[in-house]
Order: sequence, then structure tokens, then C-alpha cells
Amino acid sequence: MINTNSMIFETERLIIRPLQTDDNEGFFDMMSNPNVMHPIPQETMTRDTSNLHFKKHLHADMKSNTRVWAIDLKSGDQFIGIAAYLKNNQNEDEIAYRLREQFWGVGYGTEIAKGLINYGFNELCLDLVTADVNIDNEKSAKILDKFFNRDIEFYNSKDKCNDRRYKLFRDQWL
Repeated sequence: MINTNSMIFETERLIIRPLQTDDNEGFFDMMSNPNVMHPIPQETMTRDTSNLHFKKHLHADMKSNTRVWAIDLKSGDQFIGIAAYLKNNQNEDEIAYRLREQFWGVGYGTEIAKGLINYGFNELCLDLVTADVNIDNEKSAKILDKFFNRDIEFYNSKDKCNDRRYKLFRDQWL
């Protein structure tokens, strides 16, 4: 049962809440799936690597530069992915999300992106929200094009790919 007292925010079909220990299996399912991890780009994770990442996110506090939450379906109480706020390489607030493959293609990515933007402006009181995407990740770029303005394309040396940065200012959204 979803504990609505610890909910971060909700959308029409989704609940965003803190990660819980029992999300570890779904997290590993997502992070070990080559279809999910390409073209983010990241290598698929082994069980040990996934566990390390999961524990880091599980124990991060709200003051951390990276806040990672679970995404659940309202109907069925099922972990379908993660949503996050982090800092980009210019120390700007950036949204991020990742969904387990079986939940692709039904609009959850669009729904979570919109929810993260609303949360950033309305709850975190941000003036700017950004998103970075590998330009080869056409599905994610299509979602971001719905809400954001394209800013720059650059070589991401950490991930060894070409990224596009999207930006959205508060006055453009509200």
C-alpha cells in the first residue's frame, strides 16, 4: 500500500515517493536492461553495481545535489522507474527519469517530465529547470521538445556522447 504521507508529488496516473528498500529488485531490473541503458549512455549494471547505486540513492537526503525517487503506478502500487532532480555541469537544476522497459510507450515519460517541471517550479521554487539528453535518444528528446526550449548541443566527455541541453524558465511555464 502506498504511504501518501511520504509522497513527493503525484500526476494523473503516477505517484512519486522516496525510494524504499523493497524497490531494489525493480531498480536492478531497470539498470541491468540493455534496452533501458542505451542510448543514455550507460553500461548495464551488475547486481553489485546496481545495489551500490541503489543504496546511495536510498540514503541521500533532501539537501543532496541528487534527489532520486521511485515512480509507482497509482493503480497497482507497482515500481515502474525513477525520477530525479540533479545538478548539471553548470550547477543548474536538471530533471531526470528512467522507466522499466515494460512501461514504455504509454505516456508515462511525458507525464513524469511534466510532473517534475511542475514540482520544480511550484515546490522547489526554481526559476530555471533544465534537462540533458543524448541526441541519439530520440524518444526522450521528443518528450523534452514538448515542454522545453532547446539550448545547446555539446560533447559530454563523462558519458562520451553528444548531448542536447534543454531549458525552461519559470515565466515560460506558469
